[in-house]
Amino acid sequence: MEAVKKEKKSLKGYWLTTFLIGLGFFTMGLMDPLYDNYVPIFLGYYIEQNSLIGLVMTLDNILAIILIPIFSALSDKTRTRIGRRMPYIVTLLPISAVFFALVPVMAYKSLILLVVTIFMLNISKQAVRGPVVALMPDMVPGDLRSEANGVINTMGGIATILGTILLARLMDVFIHVPGLGNVDKVLAFPVASVFVILAVVLLFVFVKENRSKVSTKEDREEKNNEPIIKSLKAVIGEKEKSVLFILLSLLCWFIAYQGILPFVGKYTTEVLGTSAGTAALSSGMVGVAYAIFAVPSGKFAHKHGRKKTIRWALIAIVIVLLLVFIHSAFLTNLPSMVRLLSFWVLLFFFGIFWVTVVTNSFPMLWQMADYKTIGIYTGLYYFFSQAASIISPPLAGGATDLWGYPALFLYGLVFMLIAYLLMSKVNRGEPEDD
Repeated sequence: MEAVKKEKKSLKGYWLTTFLIGLGFFTMGLMDPLYDNYVPIFLGYYIEQNSLIGLVMTLDNILAIILIPIFSALSDKTRTRIGRRMPYIVTLLPISAVFFALVPVMAYKSLILLVVTIFMLNISKQAVRGPVVALMPDMVPGDLRSEANGVINTMGGIATILGTILLARLMDVFIHVPGLGNVDKVLAFPVASVFVILAVVLLFVFVKENRSKVSTKEDREEKNNEPIIKSLKAVIGEKEKSVLFILLSLLCWFIAYQGILPFVGKYTTEVLGTSAGTAALSSGMVGVAYAIFAVPSGKFAHKHGRKKTIRWALIAIVIVLLLVFIHSAFLTNLPSMVRLLSFWVLLFFFGIFWVTVVTNSFPMLWQMADYKTIGIYTGLYYFFSQAASIISPPLAGGATDLWGYPALFLYGLVFMLIAYLLMSKVNRGEPEDD
């Protein structure tokens, strides 16, 4: 037994598998920031009201709430020669890549074609997200998932930096598009799509799902399992409430995050006086910290415990947000450059502790699942996180309208503190738990 314990203290032997699985996260990290930054611009070609543009932009979150739990649970029940997650990955991710490449082209043609393309992109992208995420806990032992999730989140962070800093520059390049002539604001999307398809090929060729974990008898039993909705209700209705409390915790910390994130750019331009191009560097500070500290945060949790690590990180975020509130409300007389640089530093520290929460919360939830329900638990994670992304921006925006930008950071602080309190009720999910 001692020898087995020592063997499980390192990701050695799983690095390549984790890296390859992380290619799925890499594709999302490429597409998401380009989508979030430029689709509102494309919609602005035809729509003047920001409220209507915002309504279209919530489409991906609404579809995520519906599709991620459904397809995550469906993949739990899928049995094919190439595995249970891979059929969704090799079909839906390439479809997503095609529609993603078409988005800027359709933006030059008509609003109807643009909206239809956005709709089809979000259906395929949100449907595949759950199976992509659930692939890692299928392949990596439970006590190593925090470290593995750190590796994967690092790849997602690197992809975000690549998308926002390098690929975004291609939007200024003019290319010839048949039927449109020489146009700009196009090239980054098809280039990102090529990377997505390449990642799918590498995943399919080198990652072989372990199909021996579920016996023929268990396969037959799964055919008689209750419908997906009843399965989700059963998970939440368990007598031991750790699953429920971690889901409520992540709802609160995502309410905080999704409330602050959409307004950081506006805050830096309207209050700190930066240009529109420089404003992106504020959220970029979070992305840089995300890429650097994802793996160390997983290792730290492996040594000190996931629950303790997450609660420490939440308290640290509360402190950082309190400092940001003081910075925005009381330090208005500082030189503008000093205010901007200090704001970036605070956001960098926010990113350190935020990635610590995100990296270790998913493995905690997976640790409470068994092999047959990993997809359902993955879907629940996304259901609650995407619900936060729908309900939080209007609440945070309302607080800002009433009391100014400092209220935005108090809003996030309160929900992070609630998440900290809820996490005290979580009693499972550590690497040693069975």
